[in-house]
Amino acid sequence: MALRNAILVMLLDGEASGYDLAKAFDASVANFWTAVPQQLYRELEKMEVDGLLSARVIQQRRRPNKRLFALTDAGRAAILGFSRRTPKPTAVRDELLVQVQAVEDGDATAIVAAIRQRLAAATERRDGYERLLARLLAGRTESDFLASAERIGPLLTLRRGIAFEEENIRWGTWAVDVLEARRT
Repeated sequence: MALRNAILVMLLDGEASGYDLAKAFDASVANFWTAVPQQLYRELEKMEVDGLLSARVIQQRRRPNKRLFALTDAGRAAILGFSRRTPKPTAVRDELLVQVQAVEDGDATAIVAAIRQRLAAATERRDGYERLLARLLAGRTESDFLASAERIGPLLTLRRGIAFEEENIRWGTWAVDVLEARRT
């Protein structure tokens, strides 16, 4: 999937500046797509040139002028085309798992430490996704949200992100227990 598809989807909720998109990226799609702000700004420029986005300049007094990007008809058509194609299966490429694969009966201290770091990061991400879910629901039940929301994709992807991190936590806890038990 190209970064541009993630950006197009982000703009479904309305126009946004590059800065706003960079912040929202971490808050709403980070559970399934990552990008650094420099990549985001470069792609926004390309997408405007390609006619997928339009931009308007907001004059500001004490800050640099802000550009707000919005979907064009071509951008909406691109989202529709993207959403109708069959996605390729996801390939897992995880350096930690390569390291774990190499573990022998010897000292696994470094691997245990790396897994514990992964556990901490997974717990932090899961907790962040749960906070986002609470904001998205805004006091409604999931059933009420699903029955009334215009777009349910954000709920579905948040639930996937939470489940993914919970599985990372479950596996990491189990792997540390196994490795620790083999040391004694």
